[in-house]
Order: sequence, then structure tokens, then C-alpha cells
Amino acid sequence: MTFKSILDEIENNLNKILSDLFLSDVQFSVEPAKPGFGDVSSNIAFLLAKQLKKSPQEIAKMLSEKYSSCRNTLVLKSESHPSGYLNFYANWDNLNQLILSESHLETCGDVDIGNGSTIVVEHTSVNPNKALHIGHVRNIIIGDTISRILQKAKYKVNVLNYIDDSGLQVADIIVGFTHFDYDQEPPNGKKFDHYCGDNVYVKTTEKYEADPGLEDIRKNVLKELEDGDSEIAKFADTITRRVLAGQLETCWNLDVTYDCLNFESQIIRSGLWDKIFEKLKEMKLIEFENEGKNKGCWVIRGEGKEEDKVIVRSNGTATYIAKDIPYAAWKLGLLADPFNYEKYPSEQPNSRILWQTTLDKTNPISKNFTGEKVVTVIDSRQARLQKIITSLMGKFKSTPDAYSHLGYESVTLSSETAKTLGLDTDGKQAQMSGRKGLYVNADSVYDILKEKTKDETKKRHPEMSDSEIDSIAHLVSVGTLRYEMIKQDLDKIITFDLTKSLSLEGDTAPYIQYTYARASRILEKSNRTPTIDVNFSLLKEKHELDLIKNIGLFNLQVRDATNNLSPKVIARYCHDLAVAFNSFYEKSKVLDLNNVDLENARLCLVTSFKIVLEKALSLLGIKAPDKM
Repeated sequence: MTFKSILDEIENNLNKILSDLFLSDVQFSVEPAKPGFGDVSSNIAFLLAKQLKKSPQEIAKMLSEKYSSCRNTLVLKSESHPSGYLNFYANWDNLNQLILSESHLETCGDVDIGNGSTIVVEHTSVNPNKALHIGHVRNIIIGDTISRILQKAKYKVNVLNYIDDSGLQVADIIVGFTHFDYDQEPPNGKKFDHYCGDNVYVKTTEKYEADPGLEDIRKNVLKELEDGDSEIAKFADTITRRVLAGQLETCWNLDVTYDCLNFESQIIRSGLWDKIFEKLKEMKLIEFENEGKNKGCWVIRGEGKEEDKVIVRSNGTATYIAKDIPYAAWKLGLLADPFNYEKYPSEQPNSRILWQTTLDKTNPISKNFTGEKVVTVIDSRQARLQKIITSLMGKFKSTPDAYSHLGYESVTLSSETAKTLGLDTDGKQAQMSGRKGLYVNADSVYDILKEKTKDETKKRHPEMSDSEIDSIAHLVSVGTLRYEMIKQDLDKIITFDLTKSLSLEGDTAPYIQYTYARASRILEKSNRTPTIDVNFSLLKEKHELDLIKNIGLFNLQVRDATNNLSPKVIARYCHDLAVAFNSFYEKSKVLDLNNVDLENARLCLVTSFKIVLEKALSLLGIKAPDKM
């Protein structure tokens, strides 16, 4: 329970006071206080002002007097603030022991919001025609981090990756291979996914502009992709599987793993669309248009000023959204599962089994990757489409929050970073576009981060072996990429800068990782195994209590991040925790104090900090080395 214990104690006592006053249905808050408002503060007096016809300050004073007679173990005193808030001061002797003791438990930071229910998180979903670029990384890291947070909140999480292997971008590279005779093997050992994106895709799309007649070839290829038995479809499956393998290699390097791969081509051929189409008509969620520009089409009526959305054209072909609707219904378990499952041929780094859908009936294996709720991570440009799907799923499921779209804004590169990566942007930020060739793959960014980290580590630790340096550089590079993708609000565009992101100062992953290494060094130098059998009352300096309070806030931050689907909450918490520790480090000597009891108490605090920071960073998919 950690710091939440004092919040619960205060809330229970305030409710008892309200009951004694015959007051009910007062939805007050009890929260960790801002500086100058004690340790905990409540807005209860403001909510009672109208009912009691008194000022909040008068009510807070009255409540404070009554609170003094309540049974308390974690509150030392309460007082009214001139602003009207009711403030509380912790009994730190007791709270120190509670927080630091519970930090050692395996369940530290757990919150039971999911209660074992199943939730689907779908993310990545990149067309298998190119390597993952730095813009895709934001989707991947958001989805992976949300999955980790939801698991911490006691959800059973199924992580899916939707492979759009029958769309236009796949058709483009197939046109390149079949009509322009691009070699199927990349040059000079280049990764196949890089080759397809950098060479085949970009150069093929350039040819469309010069020869509009190629559009007919593209359309024919696209049509054949939907026919699983055509030679073109079989060839495309071979090519896209090779691209997918390269993409997964990048994901795995960033410590991102999945439970199941779902292929769009199989969804099209599974018959799911026919079933959901009939259900849409039966429930009158779509209408047939008899006149106007959409004559002969099936449409979903637009809300407000929004235009109607065509889902079946007048020629009987389904539009893009028609692929997403049955998939969304399948994820919620609203349709019978038409798939069998087989293990993906390559093993994920953490030995998590990766399954993939198949329509092959020869070796039937059943699995269930659906959920009572679904979170789909897709960039904000798909907001309208996702709004339609969310609305439809809410009507199917009768629960409006069953299906949710977690949107985010794009990633740009700073002009200096773009220049380092070989892009000429005339001194401007670079926006990714695979079609235009403004395509900075994630592997290249990782490689440059790693080399920069290696160079810096060698300067600081010339005694280290190459393998140690390589291990540290990998952890820092992955941590940097992941942290930069989630430390901002999701509705903010990220400008990624290689140099700033690696700084050991400010709001960066290396700053937090370096703080962890600093704590590790203190414990290593102590030559003893810290325990919680210490005199907690010795920890009474402000910077000590600030650090303990931050440690105790872990589960509250997990709760907040879960309820708001906000990975930034945990990123900010890790940074705040590191800042609190560095303040403690600068002001409190830990070793060689000539006071064994105080040394042990502070070593206990350092240990608790290290444990909780490691757990919090793990929710971000970041590991911290013991040396940097």
C-alpha cells in the first residue's frame, strides 16, 4: 500500500467525521500535497461550504479539530490552511518503516484494477514493405509500455501485431519485384527490410509519377493479393514474411515482444467480413444509399457535420474500414474464431512464445487472444476511422469503453540529427515519409546511439572490457530510444535529437540510468548486505523524507498511468525519483559516518530506491546498468 496507506487512513477518518455530522455523498479527494500544504491535503472543506453555509477555511478548521480525536497511526497532526485546504502531516517514523519495508516485496507497485480480466493491446501494425523507421518506434514503444503497465495493474494482456500484408504498399514492392526486375537479394549484406523500403518501394513509387499506366498493374496486383491461391499472392507472402522477420528483429532488439501476429490477408479470406456485414445490416448500423454521390453504396451515417463513410462501394468491393471492423469484432470475441494457430519459426529473446494465425486446417491448434477490452495504438491521423470503429464496437458490446483508440502524434528529427543521419532538410526538422524517401530506419538511429555511448563509456572507464562496454551501450541506447518516445504527452509531436537524448543531465534516460548506477556504486562500496532491520526514526532530514515519499508513490503512479493509459506518468515518476535521489546523494553522506545505525538506515533507503526505480523502469522497458 505504501503512501496510499496514509491516504486511506485519512479518507476513512474523514468519512467517519462526515457520518457523525450526518453528511453524506461528499466526493472529496485526498492527495499527496503540493509544497507548502503538508504531506497530504484534501479539498473536503470546499465541497461542504455551500451545504454548511460557511467559508472553506472555517470548515477546514472545524474538521481539523474533530480529526485530532480520530485514531491515527500514520498522521501526526492536521491543520487548516488559509486557502481552505485541510492539510495533514505524516508520522514519518511509522510511514518510513511501512514504505521502505514494502518496497522489498515482489508486489511493490502492484494495483488491482484489472482484477484478472483480459485486455488486448494491439500495436506496431506496420506495412511489411519496409524497415521500421523512427516514427514507427513511437507506436511500438507506447504499445509495449502500456502492455507492461496493464500487467502491473493485474490485467491479463494479449499483445497483438496486425500485419497489413494485402495493402497498397505491399502491392508496390511486388510491382517492383515482378515488373521492374529488382533482385530479390539485397546488396552488400543490407537487411532485407531496409532494401525493400529504401530501394524497391521508393523507386517503384517514383515510376508511377512518370507512367500513370502503371496504376492498372498496381490494381491488378492488389486484386491478386486478396486471392490466396494466385501465384502473385504466394510470392507476396514470401516477400512480406522476409520483411516481417527484419521488422521483428528490430522490435526484439528494443525489448518488444508479442503474443500473436494477425495477418490481414487471412482476415480477408476467413469470411469474417461476410458475418459482420450481415450483423451490421441486421442491427441497422449501416444503410444502403439509393441516391446522391454514394448511390449504390452501403454507408455508415456521419455524426454531426461529418460525411457518411462508405464501407461497401457500388461495385460490391469493401473499403479499407471493412477490413478493420471484423478484426475489431474478433478482438472483442464477438465472432467465432476462424483461425488456427502455429508458433512463429523464430524465438523471441525473452522466450515468450509468439503465435501466428493460419487458415491451414492440417494441424489445428486453438488459442484465444481476444479480450473483454481492447486498446488499439494507432497514430492520430486515423482518429476518425477509429472513432467509427469504437462507436460500432460499443453498440455490439453494449459497453462504450470496450474498444478504445490510443492515438499519438508523429516524430520529427531535429535538423542536426537529420544531418547526422544523411538527410538534407535545409536546416529544418524532418518529417518521415517512406514514399518520398525521407525514411530514417530505427536500426540506424540505434546504431548511432550505441556508437556514441561506446565512445563516452570508453573515456570514463578505460579499464572495462569490450563486452562490458557493448552491454552498457546497448542498455543506454535502448533506454534512450524508449524514453524519448514516451516522456512527452501523446498529443505532442516529438522532435528527436541524438545529442540531447544522450545527455547525463535533464529529463533523459541516461540521467536516470546514471542515478541507478550511482546507487549501485554506494551499495557496492559498503561491503555489506543492507536490510530493513534498521532504526527508521533516524531518517528525518527533508531530503531523506522527500526520497521516501517518492518511493512510496509508486503504486499511485501505476494506478494513474493505468486509468489514463498514459506511459508518460511512469516516465515522469522515474525522473522525479532520480531527482529526489540525487538531492539526497548531494546532501547526505551514506558511508564512513562513524555511526553504524545511521549508515544502515541510509543504506536501507538507497536499497529501496534502487529496487523501486528498477521496477518502475521495467514498466518502460528500460534496464539500468550497475556502471556507466
